[in-house]
Amino acid sequence: MSAPGAIPGDPPGGRRALAVWGVGVGVYFVAIIFRTSLGVAGLDAADRFDVNASALSTFSIVQLLVYAGMQIPVGLLVDRLGTKKVLSLGAALFTLGQLGFALSPSYGMALAARALLGCGDAMTFISVLRLGSRWFPARRGPLIAQVAALFGMAGNLVSTVLVARLLHDVGWTATFAGSSVAGAVALVLVLLFLRDHPGDTAAGIRVRRRAEVVRARPREPGFVRRQIALCWREPGTRLGMWTHFTTQFPAMVFMLLWGMPFLIEAQGLSRATAGSLLTLVVLVSMVVGLVYGQIIARHHAARVPLALGTVAATALVWAATLAHPGDRAPMWLLITLCVVLGAGGPASMIGFDFARPANPPERQGTASGIVNVGGFTASMTTLLAIGLLLDATGGDYRAAFSCVFVLEALGVVQILRLKGRAARLERERLVASRVEAVHVPA
Repeated sequence: MSAPGAIPGDPPGGRRALAVWGVGVGVYFVAIIFRTSLGVAGLDAADRFDVNASALSTFSIVQLLVYAGMQIPVGLLVDRLGTKKVLSLGAALFTLGQLGFALSPSYGMALAARALLGCGDAMTFISVLRLGSRWFPARRGPLIAQVAALFGMAGNLVSTVLVARLLHDVGWTATFAGSSVAGAVALVLVLLFLRDHPGDTAAGIRVRRRAEVVRARPREPGFVRRQIALCWREPGTRLGMWTHFTTQFPAMVFMLLWGMPFLIEAQGLSRATAGSLLTLVVLVSMVVGLVYGQIIARHHAARVPLALGTVAATALVWAATLAHPGDRAPMWLLITLCVVLGAGGPASMIGFDFARPANPPERQGTASGIVNVGGFTASMTTLLAIGLLLDATGGDYRAAFSCVFVLEALGVVQILRLKGRAARLERERLVASRVEAVHVPA
C-alpha cells in the first residue's frame, strides 16, 4: 500500500534506499572535508607559500570558480549518464586534488591542485540530490536534501576539529596526504554498492525509460542549449538560484577561508577559541537543517519567509559586529554571529526546493546545477572582494566584510521579484499532477 500523499510510480524509499543513498552522502561528506580543509589552514598556507591576503583568497576563488563553472555541465552529465558514473569521476578527481595539494612544492602547483579538487567536488552534491529523488518519494524531497546537507556540515565539522588538530600535530603534508585516503575509500564504495535507481520497481522502470530518452536526445542538434534554456525559463529555477545566491555565501566565505583570520587577527582570539566558534557554526547548521527540512516538508509556504528571515538576521548581526565600537566585538556578539551564520547553509537548500517542482525529472540535474551556481558565484565574488579590500585597506576587516551587504541586497531584490510568479506556476502544476495521478495508471 502506498504511503499517504504518495502518487503512483513514486520511489519506494525504505532500508535499501537509505543504504544506497548513504553511499552517495558519504562521498559528499568526504568532498566537504576536502573543500573546507583550507578554512582552518589559511594561515598555514600563507606561511607555506609566502603569499598575501589576495593570493591566499585565490586558492578558494579558483576552487569555487571551477566548482561554479562545472555546475551546469555536471547537471547535464547527471541527467544523461546517471549518478554512479558522475559520482565516481568526482571522487577520483577530488582525491587527486587533495593529494596534489599535500605534495605541491609551489603556489602555482597548489592552485592547480585546488582547481582539480573543485572539479571533483562539483560532481558530488547534484549527484546526491539526483540519487535522493530517484530512491525516495517526492514528498520527502525537502527533508532528504536537508539531511544530505547536514552530513556535509558534519564534514565541515571534521575540518574544523580534526584537520586543525592534525595540522598542529603532524604538519601539512601528512595531514592533507593522509586525508586523501578517505577519498579513495569513498570511490571504492561507489563502484561496489551505488545504484542509480530502484531496479525493477515501477519507479525504477520509469526512471530507466526516461534515462534512455535523455541519453538519446544529446545527439539532437541544440540539445544542451535547449535543456538549459527550458530550465532557465522556469521562474522556480531562477528563484531557487537567487535564494541559494543570497543565503549561502556569508557562511561559506566565513568557513571556507576568512572566518579564522578574522577571529584571530581582527578579534584577537586564540586559534583554539576561533576553532570552537567555527565548530559552533557547523553544529548550528546541522540542527537548523533538520528543523528547516521538517518545516518545509509540512508547509511549503514557509520557504520564502525562512529564506528572507535568514538573510535579514545575517545582515543585522553582521552589521552589529562590524559597527561595534572599539577594536573588538564582545564574545556574546561573536557567538550570536556564528549562530546566525549557521542558518545560512540550510536556508540555501530551500533554493533546490523551488527548482525541483518547476522542472520534470529529465531536467532535475540541470536545474540543480543552475541553482547551485548561485551561492558559489556569490561566495567566489565575496572571497575576491574581501582579499582585495584587506590588501587595499591594510587589513581593515570592517571595510572588507562590508561587501557582504551589497550581494545580500541584490539577492533579496531578485527573490522578491520572482516569488509570486514561481508560486503561481507551482500551484498550477501541483493541481495538474494530482489530476494525472487519479486518471493515469502507474
